[in-house]
Amino acid sequence: MTLAVVGAGFGRTGTNSLKLALEQLGFGPCHHMFEVMEHASQLPFWQAAAKGEMPDWNAVFADYVSSVDWPSARYWREISNHFLTAKVVLSVRPEDAWFDSVQATIYPSMRDRHKREPGYDRGVTDMANEIIIKQTFDGRLDDRDHSVTVFRAHVAEVQATIDPARLLTFDVAEGWDPLCDFLGVAVPDTPFPHANSTADFNDR
Repeated sequence: MTLAVVGAGFGRTGTNSLKLALEQLGFGPCHHMFEVMEHASQLPFWQAAAKGEMPDWNAVFADYVSSVDWPSARYWREISNHFLTAKVVLSVRPEDAWFDSVQATIYPSMRDRHKREPGYDRGVTDMANEIIIKQTFDGRLDDRDHSVTVFRAHVAEVQATIDPARLLTFDVAEGWDPLCDFLGVAVPDTPFPHANSTADFNDR
């Protein structure tokens, strides 16, 4: 397999809904942080990336047709440069809603990782903390002004870097039409998936 779609949007921008949508449209399996949680072979790739040692992207995504969410979104530039024929979907949502969702979900999970017993789950959260909190947000993910500034700059950088013909900036609230038009596929006759709400995240 080779990636056909690279997701460049930060986590908590509807990335699980986008994952489900892409898989329904035939662009699956789709890589997401869930895949790292569920497949032990994935974690060493991302631990290496966190240290600045870029993995073999063909090996990372050998079983996938698309990618969304962290940790891969942290390396959107490297991945999109490697898979040059892949289209890029930049998932977005209103900035304050994004920040509030992060504070209610992934930030406490990583902040409280020391409470977890040593093991695989702890390894995943340690990797996520390094890539997301330390490297992406300079240790200040709980600072609204700083985090929103980083979010805004990330969106602008992706939009300035990727050829507009190759890029879709997409809010999952827009539903099927812009995504299907961009990917050149038919619009399903089922509702656009919506998953991994704050309540879903915390229940899990």
